[in-house]
Amino acid sequence: MHVPAVDFSAYTPQQAAEEQRQLACRAVLCPLPHPPATVAGLDVGIRDGIACAAVVVLSYPDLRAVAWSVARAPVSFPYIPGLLAYREIPVALAALRQLDIAPDVLVCDGQGIAHPRRMGIATHLGILLDHPTVGCAKSRLWGTHAPVGEARGEWQPLDDHGETIGAALRTRAGVKPVYVSPGHRADLDSAVRLVLACAPRYRLPEPTRLAHLLAAVGEAEFLAWVKRKEMKRG
Repeated sequence: MHVPAVDFSAYTPQQAAEEQRQLACRAVLCPLPHPPATVAGLDVGIRDGIACAAVVVLSYPDLRAVAWSVARAPVSFPYIPGLLAYREIPVALAALRQLDIAPDVLVCDGQGIAHPRRMGIATHLGILLDHPTVGCAKSRLWGTHAPVGEARGEWQPLDDHGETIGAALRTRAGVKPVYVSPGHRADLDSAVRLVLACAPRYRLPEPTRLAHLLAAVGEAEFLAWVKRKEMKRG
């Protein structure tokens, strides 16, 4: 997987939005490779002007952590809803560049095409990397949906004026749904199946849940956690 370098620091919000509109036509919607051997999760957080990106690669379907990386960098783009990818992508690429393993699929904590210009971070990264990506967000950015059944695995299409752009998916019974959408080289059905398979116990799929954990506790503590988990598995 070739990981390019980007610099958005000189972009105006208008230039960024126009670039999103131009790139959106390059997104490819097709089934994910099945079954993937590895699935990675990406989480980016920003605090005090510093962005921290964490990536965790899991074997599939047993969901064991096999590789991970962390990168940090100052934020160079303002906070503007719909343009958050321009704050997060540079540091996300830096973390991905450090990986020794190229995951088969990248699941991003954010949107794919469920975006007003169909260019959430999962789609944008997928196009830059030319790699299969899926968006799995904790909250809805765009579109509407009918009530989701309470059982695990229930989902409803996320609609934008008659176009299905994602799904509200119940990964745990009685727990708020997550919002899944294709990024690039993925389609909705395979994205929903993958996210559900990667969320056997918690609301969030393991790849992004563990990426968030890595960003929160640091590499040394995360490695200790992985070792303890492996010992419990035997």
